[in-house]
Amino acid sequence: MHTKPEIHLVWLKRDLRLQDNEAISNALNSGGRVLLFYCFEPLLLKAPHYSQRHWDFIKQSLTDLNHSLKPYNSKVLVVQSDVIAAVNQILSTYKVRNIYSHQETGLLVTFNRDKSFKRFCKNNFINWHENINNGVQRGLKNRKKWLEITDIFYDMPPLPFAPQNDQLLDLNAITQLERNFNIPDLSTNMSSPFQKGGRTTGLLYLSSFLEERHKDYMLNISKPDLSRKSCSRLSPYIAWGNLSVREILHQTKAFRKTLKNKKALNPFISRLRWQSHFIQKFEMEHTMENASVNKGYHKLKKSISLEYQEAWKAGKTGFPLVDASMRCLNETGYLNFRMRALVVSFFTHNLWQPWQAATTHLSQMFLDFEPGIHFPQLQMQAGETGINALRIYNPIKNSLEYDPDGSFIKKWVPELKALNRPFIHQPYLMTKMEQQFYNFKLGEDYPNPIVNIDVTRKRASDTLWNLRKDHLVKSENDRILKKHTLANRKSFINYGNKT
Repeated sequence: MHTKPEIHLVWLKRDLRLQDNEAISNALNSGGRVLLFYCFEPLLLKAPHYSQRHWDFIKQSLTDLNHSLKPYNSKVLVVQSDVIAAVNQILSTYKVRNIYSHQETGLLVTFNRDKSFKRFCKNNFINWHENINNGVQRGLKNRKKWLEITDIFYDMPPLPFAPQNDQLLDLNAITQLERNFNIPDLSTNMSSPFQKGGRTTGLLYLSSFLEERHKDYMLNISKPDLSRKSCSRLSPYIAWGNLSVREILHQTKAFRKTLKNKKALNPFISRLRWQSHFIQKFEMEHTMENASVNKGYHKLKKSISLEYQEAWKAGKTGFPLVDASMRCLNETGYLNFRMRALVVSFFTHNLWQPWQAATTHLSQMFLDFEPGIHFPQLQMQAGETGINALRIYNPIKNSLEYDPDGSFIKKWVPELKALNRPFIHQPYLMTKMEQQFYNFKLGEDYPNPIVNIDVTRKRASDTLWNLRKDHLVKSENDRILKKHTLANRKSFINYGNKT
């Protein structure tokens, strides 16, 4: 009887890197032969939170991984398949005792898939090892020890990628396996306006940020146009796992030692640490995907307006900064944090639409879609956590303050490019005579405002502040604070000053 050769599998998900990848490191440390594989799963290809821009970024990341694996005469087995079916197919050729992957804090659909996969592994006598990713811990009841645990994790040196000779399954063997699978085409449109996936590109962004772009980081962080260069732009490379937060922290701290102004990078370091804080929150309270974390807000009822929602998605609300932000996001997949907060605030407060109605469009548009950040942030900006300050962003005030000359607006709302202040910010102030002077017709060339922001702001503010007095909202506040608040929150915020 023919004995099947034994291998270990590494199931890549949102950890598309070789370095500082605990799943890969543990598989290699086992001493056995190792196969890396990635599945384009139909259940995710059909999931409404994903879009083609995500799949292209992943394909580019896998192509980059395969380029890095060439010196080892190996590559990632990339298939389009349900993961259980894929492993079953591999089992027809190889004996598999161990599968390694990272603990994914993902959507409900991936959580349910993982439960099915765990049963499958148990039934087939396979040990499935789920490893920590970016410091997020599974099974915590509260945050009492979380900061200490993550400090230890981030202080550890990043894990190297050091396979033994011929430890990775070779190209010939992988080619043989591919004959049994539907193999997706990894080519993508490299002329698209999106950031390109892959560790190689991610490292270039990190290098240019540390060497030059960080100098204007805090100066321009809230400006919709200038922030596109002065912010790190590393979020998609973190979200899809091309780079780990730990290795970015280590590289940043090492570079900081060479600077005269060593505090310049502290705000960036602090924000890196907040990444795991939000994902940890989602890991501990996954119901956030569909419902507000504070159950007192479940009674909040909002009228659905598809007309409002479509105008918001298309960037045709009559408020230039909101429209420019939405069009920019739709086109490029990126917005700075303040503009993300602004468009969510406008949707949930001024248009008075439920945050759940914004989730899929935004997740499809954000190239850096990360479930563990996406849902907590949506609820925080919608004012439905009960524990965070209620912020209702004024699109006119923000426009005047952060895009004073209207350069961002003119770029993304070209029908307004001939206008100057104050009309570039508030075209609805134009008289008939002024419209004639600019050869511009409000309501034809650009829409009238679809809501009165003063009236809608007051409605939202009054409703949400009154709800804060609700008994259930208050009791939920206590529960949330006990479960999710860090014991030493102030020091965490100022973490950049620690070392």
